Amino acid sequence: MAENGKNCDQRRVAMKNEQHNGSFTDPSSMNEKKRRDREERQNIVLWRQPLITLQYFSLEILVILKEWTSKLWHRQSIVVSFLLLLAVLIATYYVEGAHQQYVQRIEKQFLLYAYWIGLGILSSVGLGTGLHTFLLYLGPHIASVTLAAYECNSVNFPEPPYPDQIICPDEEGVEGTISLWSIISKVRIEACMWGIGTAIGELPPYFMARAARLSGAEPDDEEYQEFEEMLEHAETAQDFASRAKLAVQNLVQKVGFFGILACASIPNPLFDLAGITCGHFLVPFWTFFGATLIGKAIIKMHIQKIFVIITFSKHIVEQMVTFIGAVPGIGPSLQKPFQEYLEAQRQKLHHRSEMGTPQGENWLSWMFEKLVIVMVCYFILSIINSMAQSYAKRIQQRLNSEEKTK
Repeated sequence: MAENGKNCDQRRVAMKNEQHNGSFTDPSSMNEKKRRDREERQNIVLWRQPLITLQYFSLEILVILKEWTSKLWHRQSIVVSFLLLLAVLIATYYVEGAHQQYVQRIEKQFLLYAYWIGLGILSSVGLGTGLHTFLLYLGPHIASVTLAAYECNSVNFPEPPYPDQIICPDEEGVEGTISLWSIISKVRIEACMWGIGTAIGELPPYFMARAARLSGAEPDDEEYQEFEEMLEHAETAQDFASRAKLAVQNLVQKVGFFGILACASIPNPLFDLAGITCGHFLVPFWTFFGATLIGKAIIKMHIQKIFVIITFSKHIVEQMVTFIGAVPGIGPSLQKPFQEYLEAQRQKLHHRSEMGTPQGENWLSWMFEKLVIVMVCYFILSIINSMAQSYAKRIQQRLNSEEKTK
């Protein structure tokens, strides 16, 4: 690994020498031009240049489709094998027989796993900005299971409708039998699948940095350029943010597997830097992904689960509602919607949603639904902006290459 890194460094030094010898433009002017190009791309957003952004977004989709079509055309054997496998699966799914009970069970589990893994990937893949699916989906799901478990005195919710809807089982549970471990076990599959998705979403920074190191090229990626600048000015770093990033980079570089595991096991907004560090220093894939998977899908996930379950346990929720009511002046008016919401949830759990439930939607649930819609819309907008800027980058690269050949 050290020899590979040395060869990559020599290749990059050679490229820089060519720049200084006149093969390319002056380094300072190149950096200035890169900065101007980056600023120009950052202005291509829907709220500033809507028509150009939508045009570039559409063209980028066409370019990506063309690239993927070309790749698939050159891998015809893989495509044919996949189509044959797909045909067998479709036939198995639609043909009647005794196997249908197993097919339905596999389908249910597959959709459940795919749903939570997909949400995990969206949370960390970072297409412009990550969708905070823990706060929007997994966290509320764990909270709902916790509240229902204490209300029903059981976690044996009828399936179906669980997990789409939670209702109490017909058999009354014994009060006081719900434990922290029983709730953790109930949501373990959803939480672990979400954690696996977040680990998969951390792979792009690793592959980007690894490819850049092996090829000797310098990708026009802000995080990667920030990482290289940090390495150059490591000794003079003074601010807290730079020191924190250096601490993550040193931990991953020097400790290896257990350093990556430590960074992945806690809520860490700087973990993208760990992926870039591992890719840059050519850390083996399974060392990086194995530590990330264990840290995110097992250790970190259990920490987050325990925190949510404790926060939404019955006595804590009752204390929070009482505390809200004790706020001078506005306490009772703030406390009322919380009490109505909790009472409505209790009645739904006991099949009494049609009896005595206040008509109209509770403003807490209304606000949360609108928050989810706003965040999903912003995530979609960020993808459109990011893809439009990618196409603008293609145009800039083509113009720069044409200028060099003149």
